[in-house]
Amino acid sequence: MKRFTVRKVAVLGAGVMGAQIAAHLVNVRVPVVLFDLPAKPESGPKNGIVLKAVENLKKMKPAPLGVPEDAAFIEPANYDDDLGKLAECDLVIEAIAERMDWKVDLYKRIAGAVAPHAILASNTSGLSITALSQALPEEIRARFCGIHFFNPPRYMALVELIAAPTTDATIIDQLETFVTTSLGKSVVRAKDTPNFIANRVGIAGMLATMKEAENFGLTYDVVDDLTGKKLGRASSGTFRTADVVGLDTMAHVIRTLQDNLGPDKSNDPFYASYATPAALTTLMNAGALGQKTGAGFYKKVGKDILRFDAAKGDYVPGGGKADEIVARILKKPSAERLKLLHDSTNPQAQFLWAILRDGFHYAAVHLADIAESARDVDFAMRWGFGLQQGPFELWQSAGWKQVAEWVKADIDAGKALSSAPLPGWVFDGPVAENGGVHSAQGSWSAAESRWVAPSPLPVYERQRFRESLAGAGAPNPLESGTEVYRNADIRVWTLDGEVLIASITSKLHLISPAVTEGLAKAIELAESDYQGLVIWSPDDVFSAGANLEALMPVFMKSGAAGIAPEVKKLQDAMLRMRYASVPVVAALRGIALGGGCEVAIHAARRVAAMESYMGFVEVGVGLIPAGGGLAYVARRAAESAAAGGANTDLFPFLKEPFTSAAMAKVGTSALENRKLGYLLPSDVIVAHKDELLHVAIGEAKAMAAAGYRPPLRVRFPVAGRTAIATIKAQLANLRDGGFASKHDYEVSSRIADTLCGGDVDGGSLVTEEYVMALERKHFCELLTHPKTQERIMGMLQTGKPVRN
Repeated sequence: MKRFTVRKVAVLGAGVMGAQIAAHLVNVRVPVVLFDLPAKPESGPKNGIVLKAVENLKKMKPAPLGVPEDAAFIEPANYDDDLGKLAECDLVIEAIAERMDWKVDLYKRIAGAVAPHAILASNTSGLSITALSQALPEEIRARFCGIHFFNPPRYMALVELIAAPTTDATIIDQLETFVTTSLGKSVVRAKDTPNFIANRVGIAGMLATMKEAENFGLTYDVVDDLTGKKLGRASSGTFRTADVVGLDTMAHVIRTLQDNLGPDKSNDPFYASYATPAALTTLMNAGALGQKTGAGFYKKVGKDILRFDAAKGDYVPGGGKADEIVARILKKPSAERLKLLHDSTNPQAQFLWAILRDGFHYAAVHLADIAESARDVDFAMRWGFGLQQGPFELWQSAGWKQVAEWVKADIDAGKALSSAPLPGWVFDGPVAENGGVHSAQGSWSAAESRWVAPSPLPVYERQRFRESLAGAGAPNPLESGTEVYRNADIRVWTLDGEVLIASITSKLHLISPAVTEGLAKAIELAESDYQGLVIWSPDDVFSAGANLEALMPVFMKSGAAGIAPEVKKLQDAMLRMRYASVPVVAALRGIALGGGCEVAIHAARRVAAMESYMGFVEVGVGLIPAGGGLAYVARRAAESAAAGGANTDLFPFLKEPFTSAAMAKVGTSALENRKLGYLLPSDVIVAHKDELLHVAIGEAKAMAAAGYRPPLRVRFPVAGRTAIATIKAQLANLRDGGFASKHDYEVSSRIADTLCGGDVDGGSLVTEEYVMALERKHFCELLTHPKTQERIMGMLQTGKPVRN
């Protein structure tokens, strides 16, 4: 396949989705031009609509931009003056309002300006791609398709690609490759049916949930507690999700189902279930459109969250929760869980069985029409709606045949949303023999009556352990390759015999003495027989920090004096990593906090996913970083100051790192982590999390091939006692003004003492070991402080920081 090079992208439409798509393109360093209508002369600049949208990006939560100042890289444009800029763009994404007539008019306007090689794609949530293609000249139709981002585009993994009959297959392949590697998205190819896959199944599921909630007399808050994390779904549940999406947006998607699937049950046997819920209509008529208007199914008044009561037509106190017995059922393995829900007489349990049954029924009946295979349905629901398991995946895990019989019985008894029978392939043939739709051969295609393997596009060769589904027989990363060493909390292994991989296996990948020992052993083995070492784990936690619980027995027996040697071992391991004779590469995604951040910064290089969250958070438990983190910051400050001249004052280079450590500031993207100094300009940011291992191994090999040598050990200047006094004076003002507690002052003062090198003259030359000794001293002394012990116990018991 010829490489599709994207030098610049145009986004048409600066509304909520268009502006956020542009923001994500900037995040991954793709130049973008954002178009909208010209503003009226009396309204200010002609690009005023776009300029306002770009300014709003800086204020939105969750943040669409990795760092707010990157908004400046979005180039504003309007359709009157700037259509010529489309010729510079290799990809044009139309993202205006979901109106067929408006989109058609825009296509007519831009068609002549689109570059002859460029792909034109519509970001529609459900309009017909085939119908839209008819509005384009024939020479563009082969390069036109649908591209459906989910909101918010930065955070939601799913992108649906939809071809029209006239779309060139190569175009879709090229776009999937770009969206995967460059944008970091997970692609599902959908058929051109109303609302495609995720919204078709997801909105039908939300409507079914609302219907069943009414049937069982459950309030919105109870339903959301039942259908959130407890059920393995997005924490917002059902009704809160509707508020976040926007009730008007949800109503539009519902209308797409109503308008395109028709009242004829032969067209869609679930058509009756697409009726707009009465409460939704009531709220929309009142202008309560959800989160964006401040009221929807929920309304926040002060600190209180109220829920809408449809019977009263008003808001009442919320906070209802699932029954404890049902909450316990939901913690069971899938087979036991579904049996208990199916058999229970508890209304909440009956409700949950009903919505799961409705989901299984709907997905099975529509599989042949909406998707190439069951894999696409399950991934669409995972990536687009936040489900831990898609409907088919859960069904298969719970016992295919038994669940199918339960669903059939409910259909026959008239309990289901439709009388349509389950398809024949559910009970007979390969699926029934396999015990589900996912197998080592592939996933079941109901339309073609065969197993369909995952996409063979070359881009997926970059995903060493591609995301898979239960039942598909994919290899477990932590049981793959050749194991070289293992202890209780770390596995050291290799895929190719050239680069060693260290995977921390403890809960949340917490750093215990066993992890420290394992990292040291991994470095020793790598130096002996391998080109390099990669630290990587196959989930969204690099490391949540030190395992304080594992150190408690030592502390109880020997006090702080017993902890000091363990801290010294961790510090020695950090220096061993920094000065290893082979490159050590930290491949991180998700959280790298406290000790996890310290491991990452001591590697020779970091390869980080865009969604990486790094920072020193030890103050939350009344401690200071003691795995070499403050020594690293002190050294980096000296290096930065030296770059500015021999006599440059160190203090300005310590202010922001001190504040970050004292306030437990966490970088909220790889871009912000680079700004905060946790990532360096030489580090690599990877858009797709599943490409991390591939890129990290490649980096290790490239560094080795270039003749890697570790940095030289040097002494560096510290700011000394004068800088400590300055920082402590500022801290005293915060304490005396009530903005910090006495213990906050105590902990922060010790951070300042360590960063500035202790009681020495400014400019004194020290070693990393010297600063680490200060870290160790203050860490161990704080361990004996009652306020620190309160914070540690509170964190261990509740998982939340204690304010004292």
